[in-house]
Amino acid sequence: MKALYVTWQDPETRRWYPVGRLTYKDGTYAFAYTRGAKASTNFVPFGRMVNLDVVYLSNELFPLFANRMLPKSRPDYREYLSWLGLDESKADELAVLARSGGQRATDTLEIVPCPEPTPDNNYVAYFFAHGLRYMSDKDQERVTTLNVGDRLFLMRDVQNRADPMALLMRTGDPMSMVGYVPRYYSAEFSAVMDRVGQEYVQVSVERVNPDAPSNFRLLCKLVAPWPVGFAPCSQDQFEPLAPAN
Repeated sequence: MKALYVTWQDPETRRWYPVGRLTYKDGTYAFAYTRGAKASTNFVPFGRMVNLDVVYLSNELFPLFANRMLPKSRPDYREYLSWLGLDESKADELAVLARSGGQRATDTLEIVPCPEPTPDNNYVAYFFAHGLRYMSDKDQERVTTLNVGDRLFLMRDVQNRADPMALLMRTGDPMSMVGYVPRYYSAEFSAVMDRVGQEYVQVSVERVNPDAPSNFRLLCKLVAPWPVGFAPCSQDQFEPLAPAN
């Protein structure tokens, strides 16, 4: 995994922006703000990292990210990794942050991995269904009956006022709505569908966690052929403000 991006939701407009990038190489973490951090006048820098135009380096994970990690000493840590569908032996810090999104109830930040081509040249993304709590009771109950490998289908929710790029997910027959693709992925998934054809984009159930909070209830996996010439996280707002060392 080459990079994780911090996405931030403007409290006034409710719009999401990529505002920072975290990388790890040769034992050193590097954090740089991206152009998205200057796209809203409401954005405030994180902690002591007040200068938007420098690269911050550390031998340890920055507090912004470390505070979003469940301590390994917690008795429910293994259960947490199970919710994420991660093997404990392979669950390094970046892998956990990428899968969990680093979500906290006290702010509007989420951490997103930048997809890379797999060895067989596929586009693969894991994500938790969003918006389950807004689904009907019947639809929420259907989620708990899903099985690993069940096919899900993407639907463009073009009349969604909050996000015209929104992608709903539904089951097959009988049809139930089982949540949304995370908003920060909707535009990119749509671009992949447009490039390769929606019929070649496969979304399936990776894991169902009936006892988990709703934001960790349904883990999904998207697989598609990697579009020719496709560059993920290439929009202007993802570009670091400071050049890498």
